[in-house]
Amino acid sequence: MKHRIVVLGAGYAGAVAAGRLAKRLHSDDTQITVVNADTEFVERVRMHQLATGQQLKRRTLTDIYAGTGVEVRQARVTAVDVDRKTVALVAENGADEIGYDTLVYALGSASADHGVPGVVEHAYDIAGRPSALRLRDRLDHLAAGGTVLVVGGGLTGLEAVTEIAEARPDLDVAIAARGGLGDWLNAKAQQHLRGVCDRLGITVHEHTDIARVEATGAVTADGRVLPAQVTVWTTGFAVHPIAAATTLTVAPTGQIVVDATMRSVSHPDVYAVGDAGLADGPGGKPLRMSCASGVPMAWQAADAIAARLTGRKIPKAPLRYFNQCISLGRRDGIIQYVTADDRAKPSLLTGRLAARYKEIVCTGAAWGIAHPTLHPVRRHHIAATRTETLTAIS
Repeated sequence: MKHRIVVLGAGYAGAVAAGRLAKRLHSDDTQITVVNADTEFVERVRMHQLATGQQLKRRTLTDIYAGTGVEVRQARVTAVDVDRKTVALVAENGADEIGYDTLVYALGSASADHGVPGVVEHAYDIAGRPSALRLRDRLDHLAAGGTVLVVGGGLTGLEAVTEIAEARPDLDVAIAARGGLGDWLNAKAQQHLRGVCDRLGITVHEHTDIARVEATGAVTADGRVLPAQVTVWTTGFAVHPIAAATTLTVAPTGQIVVDATMRSVSHPDVYAVGDAGLADGPGGKPLRMSCASGVPMAWQAADAIAARLTGRKIPKAPLRYFNQCISLGRRDGIIQYVTADDRAKPSLLTGRLAARYKEIVCTGAAWGIAHPTLHPVRRHHIAATRTETLTAIS
């Protein structure tokens, strides 16, 4: 009987994990299945581009995994039973259930409203393709002189507000940040960011908490009204609630708590990668939700699963940070070099060179996912002792 590995989610982390497992495990005794609600791999780091009318390359999962031995199931995950080792699904042809021997949980995250009234009813987000397309349609119908407010001064907010302002110079675009504009960057990066906002005509509201979103704008905690025909909400992400509904050990955020190999601390047959997993980085500092965290987590999980199944030594992936890549429209950007635990260093790149650097990073990440086994390593069989154990259990 083949060892069944089920990967839930095919974002950056899930897609990388599935491809890496296919390179390391022999298909004679393993069966790898990817479950994803969308038929395509979505470049989430480019959703601000999609929202402003740019066309992104489409990559279907069946094409990506053709010839790799990975099976693709298009379905939405509705529940996970980690005690029975089953996953409940809903697809076009109805409800279904699949079993697993090893589960890689990579369901990712969605935009977090943080309980702020009016966000769900009136705000737009770019956490996924459907919501980015919804924003694109709204912007397309916004006449010259229209007002747009981006709420959130993190990486997503900065990329969204500059992309919108560059693509639609006829609009009145503003950003509201809880802290100072880019205050986690070094002084030179902050100066460059302010210069870009000035050049693009972006109004900046710093140290501003939003208490309520309305159809005509946002109301701050101190009662000011920031007018906006379109409010874009980019204040962070929240994980899918499925994990918290199981007996898995989860953090208050709903993320699955994992060890250094991305293995659940409560259920050794479950691994969590990407935004869904809570893993410690350098100095015991939790890895932040990002592609920069998710891909190394996927490397580590896939390598650990393969090593444990084949009786080999578990390698260590570089669970650390090197830089933060921020696009500021299509012709500008900031590459902020950081310490292993994500603190800004004095060194950075800005301008067109930084924009090109960011583009190479994004293109390279997508290319690697689209060619999961282009540079294969030797595929190993499950260790004999492991196979005997599985046979006895079955």
